[in-house]
Amino acid sequence: MSTATILHVDMDAFYASVAERDDPTLKGKAVVVGAGTRGVVLSANYLARTFGIHAAMPVGRAQRLAPHALFIVPDHSRYSEISEHIMEIFRSYTPHVEAISLDEAFLDVTGSRKLLGTGRQIATEIRARVEKDEGITCSVGIAPSKFIAKLASSRCKPNGMLEIQPDRILTFLHPLPVSAIWGVGPKTAEALERLGLRTVADVANTPRETLMRALGQANGASLFELAWGRDYRGVISDEPEKSISAAETFSHDIDDPEIILKEFLRLSEKASSRLRERSLFAKTISIKVRFADFTTINRSKTLPLATDSTHDIYEVVKTLYSALRIDRARLRLVGVSLENLQ
Repeated sequence: MSTATILHVDMDAFYASVAERDDPTLKGKAVVVGAGTRGVVLSANYLARTFGIHAAMPVGRAQRLAPHALFIVPDHSRYSEISEHIMEIFRSYTPHVEAISLDEAFLDVTGSRKLLGTGRQIATEIRARVEKDEGITCSVGIAPSKFIAKLASSRCKPNGMLEIQPDRILTFLHPLPVSAIWGVGPKTAEALERLGLRTVADVANTPRETLMRALGQANGASLFELAWGRDYRGVISDEPEKSISAAETFSHDIDDPEIILKEFLRLSEKASSRLRERSLFAKTISIKVRFADFTTINRSKTLPLATDSTHDIYEVVKTLYSALRIDRARLRLVGVSLENLQ
């Protein structure tokens, strides 16, 4: 039986990274997302964290720890927009994506390995795509289960990748503190401490019945299984695939319509080949154009009959782009999205 390949992808200091990406003058400075002395810190970049600042800390306290840090007002609609783009990237590699929050998700890429390569190759490509298209970095844990993949990603941050092979799970897991086990909060950690259990190995080598008596039947049994690296939960996709998209962020702003149309042709080919791989047809074709000042517009057309033809899709894309009449506008990003899938 083939072993599953699960990725846990976690953005690095997501809100702070989005702020830095949108305002490059913030780079190299301590950045904290959270404003007003009564507010709480949503995110702090890694430089700000060296001063002891962390998420959920009162902003007032963070200001006392690092008075020189730059405190940014949160922009939730912006985070949602970037998150949507990132989830689109994930879904272009597998339909099995379980978003945990705006900035992290599990991906089951077991079925994608034949087409796209090993878990490590897929993770490498995803990290490169997120950085290139969205200008932020992420860390990826690769393992046969969700529990181990999440642990792996937390131990390779920031901007790292860690793969735990099936035969290395216990070597990786057992030396960790009990707090590393999923579901072990302060109260459970205290109960385990009273039993003299400090590492995951200690928990694994305690009889299941003892754990069930001390922590309750369900909790004790679950902890025992996880301590042996056994996690049977699958990746639960939030919803069936709704769209397939491809986008390109240019390394510098482009104002040449010929180059832009060439890029649209490449993206049409990329998106339509993914469509054909999944034996799907698209009825609605959309384009996205982002200008140098980050203003973004979307245009779409719904066809009378669904198609999977690159030629048909590109013809619609070309018409939508021409109708914008922005011949010499400087563009930062273009994208093609295929929706209304059948």
